[in-house]
Amino acid sequence: MDKFRMIFQFFQSNQESFMNGICGIMALASTQMYSAFDFNCPCLPHYNLAYGLGILLVPPFILFLLGFVLNNNISMLAEEWRRPQGQRGKDPSVLRYMFCSMAQRAMIAPAVWLSVTLLDGKCITCAFCTSVPVETLGNASHPHLSQGEIQRVLARIPCKEIYNGQQLIANEVAVRYLRCISQALGWCFVLLMTTLAFLVRSLRPCFSQAAFLKSRYWSHYIDIERKLFDETCAEHAKSFAKVCIQQFFEGMSTDLVAARCHLSRKAPADAGEAAEKLLGITDQGTMNMALKSWHRCKPPLHLHPPALPTENGWAGEGQPPTHPSAPRREIAAYYSWV
Repeated sequence: MDKFRMIFQFFQSNQESFMNGICGIMALASTQMYSAFDFNCPCLPHYNLAYGLGILLVPPFILFLLGFVLNNNISMLAEEWRRPQGQRGKDPSVLRYMFCSMAQRAMIAPAVWLSVTLLDGKCITCAFCTSVPVETLGNASHPHLSQGEIQRVLARIPCKEIYNGQQLIANEVAVRYLRCISQALGWCFVLLMTTLAFLVRSLRPCFSQAAFLKSRYWSHYIDIERKLFDETCAEHAKSFAKVCIQQFFEGMSTDLVAARCHLSRKAPADAGEAAEKLLGITDQGTMNMALKSWHRCKPPLHLHPPALPTENGWAGEGQPPTHPSAPRREIAAYYSWV
């Protein structure tokens, strides 16, 4: 349990670790889905290709979309892309980094599905069984079969229990031929993905490391800023609701006192603290205006240092603050005439 707790805490440490954990879980889920999937080829000339390629390509597309849906940054990216310019400019490199980061993580589960499917070989066998070279592997000069009948016989290759073309081509020969091609494609795909990942990881710091660090920093900043804004809004809403409920019950107690129902009234200790958290926003219209202002014109990313007080007021003209001079020390010397 301690190991699982440590892994869970690592996944919750930051947004990237969390998304890496989600993508890893989706990759394991894709392999479990394929192993639990009951593959049934229709064994018909006009349906084998559609069924085989559908099982090969449609689930990876769905997993790719799920990778985007489960990624929390997709809404942040859309919001940052569609928001007005306002007081803060939009950096295309940051948006591009966010999209590429999400796309790379979302492609993990589809890549695992494609690798497992190609290495297994059932989809390629079902999709391209009618393209088996009978002239090379079988007896193409069979006198009793037309071209259409040959296609119907070849379409039954994935269905061993109903295959009846042993005189044309042996079922084991055709299945082994197609499975070898599928496994070769699978290993080439795995090698291609591994090589691309290696090149991206190793060559990116050699060309654009400074730009990459800048984009990554501001991407993290946008994520943290959004979380802090949500937390601040939630804290303000909690304080606003607390003050509203307290005022409601105070009004009710006042009405009961006016109706000669003497009740003990005790002011809550946290009423003043909740009112301080409202930050001066005490009505719905002002809060809506603040939210619209945050969306339309976010504050610029430039922190102004607070003004320092001086003896004559505030240091608004850029004068350094004056400090009172330290008291002078007086030293007395005594001489004796001997």
